[in-house]
Amino acid sequence: MKTYPLKFRPIYKQRIWGGQRLRDVFGKELPAGEKIGESWELADLPEDKSVIVGGELDGRRLREAIEQYPKEIAGDASFRLPFPLLIKLLDADDVLSVQVHPDPDTCRRMGVGEPKTECWYIISAEEDAVIYKGLKKGVTKEQFAAAIDDGTVADMLVKVPVEAGQCHFLPAGTAHAVGPGLLIAEIQTPSDTTYRVFDWNRLDDAGKARELHIEQALQSIHFDQTADELPMTTMGRLVECEYFTVDKGHQSRSCELLLSPGGMKTLIIMSGYGTILGAQGSLVEFRAGDCLLIPAAYEGAMRFAADTEYLTVTL
Repeated sequence: MKTYPLKFRPIYKQRIWGGQRLRDVFGKELPAGEKIGESWELADLPEDKSVIVGGELDGRRLREAIEQYPKEIAGDASFRLPFPLLIKLLDADDVLSVQVHPDPDTCRRMGVGEPKTECWYIISAEEDAVIYKGLKKGVTKEQFAAAIDDGTVADMLVKVPVEAGQCHFLPAGTAHAVGPGLLIAEIQTPSDTTYRVFDWNRLDDAGKARELHIEQALQSIHFDQTADELPMTTMGRLVECEYFTVDKGHQSRSCELLLSPGGMKTLIIMSGYGTILGAQGSLVEFRAGDCLLIPAAYEGAMRFAADTEYLTVTL
């Protein structure tokens, strides 16, 4: 196989809180008139698997490509699947539910679900945009349960003003919500297990409230965790945890960045555009909104035609 940067067909998810900003900002070809809250850029879940676009592997699922070329793509002939990342772009036109994702111990204890640790990189934020990140100091399980009953869950959470360029780390067990007016790149472990505890008394288009998962959430939340233990970063190494690392990079127009063989990495382009020219002659274009998997065996150079900001995700 002649390795080359892999691009994928986005998987769009309609959400009650979504909009059309992914089309307006990144030129995504969204279904007309639908509230698209998520674009899954890189996924290997049972029901949603990324399909490669372009090149020798066009039309192949990521999983199939790695199964055939584990050394070339992942750098390890015994690389374990499923692929250990799920990367999304989120358009929060309205507020998301208050929710939590379980950690491995909670999943084992309950016998269901998949653990999920994530981070949010704020691509753009309207004035006064906020996220809800962790519990206020001293909130107990009993107090939180009472707040669910009387509809005051938001009062239990730390409300954090946000702006573009920030990265917020949310380990499994963190109660959280995304406020309206935000465009976010979400990097996470490969899980879609979400336990909602409060949905702002919202009804869907059919006039029904969405399902809540109160008991599972109360078992999953880390009530001994304080909000000041949840870091926010803006430069350099944004996240380093047991599951992935995220680094922020910036290159000016007309610069070149060499890509050497070594470890597999994923690039998420936040702004700008350019090309990647491989040592074996392959040419791949990139632009804001793209997610590219750079195989471990790949050698080439990124050439930036405009000032470009990007995230590099490694395992």
